Amino acid sequence: MDFEDNLREWLMDEECLLEKKFDENADFHYIIEFPKENIMDVVKPTGKDCVIVACATQVAQEHVNLMVASTPQVRRDFILDLQFGLNSYLVDFELSINQDLLQQFVVTDTVYEDGLSKNELMKTIKRVFKAKLHCIFLIDKTFGSISPNTQTSNQNDMFV
Repeated sequence: MDFEDNLREWLMDEECLLEKKFDENADFHYIIEFPKENIMDVVKPTGKDCVIVACATQVAQEHVNLMVASTPQVRRDFILDLQFGLNSYLVDFELSINQDLLQQFVVTDTVYEDGLSKNELMKTIKRVFKAKLHCIFLIDKTFGSISPNTQTSNQNDMFV
């Protein structure tokens, strides 16, 4: 079995593989669901010896409205707390911020082929998900909760 076959089999074993996506910049790009109702990407960029696990999340408009209602200092402190928190997960991240308002965030982590095992892949997927949860929890803690029927949405697009 080759590298991609192993990875696909591991994702199928854990029942999180949804689909393979065409990506001109990747040797392969899988859309996974981990845990239930959370969409993530597993991508092997063309010419690289690694796999990137990513989760892009759009902040719900209701949360953005709560941010707008807060003071500029609360928003700045929130962004700083968010950055410190994400750094503690040892993941990479990209925050889309407009006027101290978090609009979207992308959390990624990389596993190199020479260290890739099923165990390391699943640990990486879990770490990326936990970092996403940290963002959501911090938004709720700082700005207040919104209706349980409204959630942040997942994007199926990866920003590599």
